[in-house]
Amino acid sequence: MEADVSNQLTPVNPYLSPAETSFPVGPGVVLTSHYQPSHTLDSLPPVDAVLLSHEDHADNLDPVGRRLLDGRRVLTTEDGAQKLAPRPGVVGLKHWESVPLTIGGRRFEVTATPCQHLPGGECNGFILTAPEFGATTSDEGVARPNAIYFSGDTVYLEELARMRERFHISIALLNIGAAAVVPPGGGDPFLITMDGRQAARLFREIEADVLVPMHFESWDHFTEGRDGLEAAFKSEGVLDKVVWLELGVPRRVL
Repeated sequence: MEADVSNQLTPVNPYLSPAETSFPVGPGVVLTSHYQPSHTLDSLPPVDAVLLSHEDHADNLDPVGRRLLDGRRVLTTEDGAQKLAPRPGVVGLKHWESVPLTIGGRRFEVTATPCQHLPGGECNGFILTAPEFGATTSDEGVARPNAIYFSGDTVYLEELARMRERFHISIALLNIGAAAVVPPGGGDPFLITMDGRQAARLFREIEADVLVPMHFESWDHFTEGRDGLEAAFKSEGVLDKVVWLELGVPRRVL
C-alpha cells in the first residue's frame, strides 16, 4: 500500500478541549479527560474531511470539535447528520453503504461499517479505499482493494468479519480501552468498546496487516490501558503486528 495522503488530513472523531474538561452525559454520568490534545482548533493543518463515528458523546466530538465541522465534508450516521443540520457538507451513511469522496483531485471511497456501542444509539465505523492504495490478491486469486479501517466505538461484532470478503485491510485503527458503563438501574458495568482480546479477535478475523490502538487512555470510563492491552495482545499472538502512536508525534505505519 503506497500512497501519500499527508495533504488530505482526515480527522476521526475530533476532540480538542483542554485536559481535565468534564462533560455530563446523563444522570450521574460525567466524562472527564486527562490529556492535552496535540493541536488546538487554531493550530490544525487544513482539514478536508471528517469521519465522525457519532456526534452525541463528547469524547468523540466535543463542543470545540463541533466547530471544526462547519464548512467541512463530514461522514457520519444518519441520525447524526440530522442532528448536525443544516451543515450542507454532512452526509449520513447506513451500515455497509459506500460513497465517493474527492479531495485535492484524488478519489477515495468510504464505506460505513456496523458498530454496537450504547444500546439504542447510532455509531459507524469506516473503511477508506483509493486507487492509489492498490490491491492485494488472496490465496484464492481474488483481488481486494487495500484499505484503512477505522472501527469507531464498538464492541466485537461477528458481522464485521464480512469486510475481508471485499477489502484487504492494510491498517486497522481500533478504538479499544474497554470503556464500561453502569446500567441506569444499577448492576455490573458492561463494555461499550472493545477490550484487548476482542480487538485481537477482530484483527485476526478481518485478516488485517497492522493494528493501531486508538482511544484507550486518559478518560475515566476506560478500564484497560496500554499495559493491559499489551498483555492481551501478547496472549493472543498479535503483539508483533501492533503499532503504538504517541500524542503529537508523526509515525509512518506502512
